[in-house]
Amino acid sequence: MAYVRTKDYPLCKVRYIQYSASYEADHWCAKGHIAYCIEGQLLIELSDGSRHVIQQGMSFQVSDGEPSHKVYSDIGAALFVIDGAFLNP
Repeated sequence: MAYVRTKDYPLCKVRYIQYSASYEADHWCAKGHIAYCIEGQLLIELSDGSRHVIQQGMSFQVSDGEPSHKVYSDIGAALFVIDGAFLNP
């Protein structure tokens, strides 16, 4: 399960997302994000087959559409995420 709190601004959206243990996304996301892991651990799978582990204190960034991504968490995680048109390639 994912719990999300969102604040929309004219140029971006800011979210706090808390993923439960054993979380698995049910879709591929093609939107761009800048994310910072506040706690826990998250596995990010990209559509090119690569996988990246993000842990507390780490961040990641992906632009719109390149490549699509999906997230998983065995132990749960909390992320601070920023989305916006400025992430368009």
